[in-house]
Amino acid sequence: MGRSRSRLSAGTLVLDCEGLAKWCQADQRVTALVREAQDNDFRVVTSALTPIEAQDVRTKPDRLRWYLSRLRIEPVTEEISIAAVDLLHAHRLNGHKYAIDAVVASTALQAPRPVVLLTSDEDDMTILCGKSIKVVAV
Repeated sequence: MGRSRSRLSAGTLVLDCEGLAKWCQADQRVTALVREAQDNDFRVVTSALTPIEAQDVRTKPDRLRWYLSRLRIEPVTEEISIAAVDLLHAHRLNGHKYAIDAVVASTALQAPRPVVLLTSDEDDMTILCGKSIKVVAV
């Protein structure tokens, strides 16, 4: 008997700070989404800035490192950086407040499609990513 087709198919699952933090906390919903993505050959990624933002005194460094070892950490390249600046400018957002969101959005926008972004900041990420990225609130 064949397995039923999943909601996800080959593409990319991007975790922002809250997505990564909840995965590290073994949140059932986020864990299920990550597992489903992996089962369906999605790349599970995060920006190189996200672990820094997700660092919390309540999360043991070894636990964070273990979870990070199970995904791909995308570097903040010059291309990503310029795209983030362009997003901020296009949406008239301040870099001081939205810099990391813009980098995560740029990372998602350059990832293999389809792309799903797990975030607690659904409104801002939807503005930055537009309609080409499925933004899922966690």
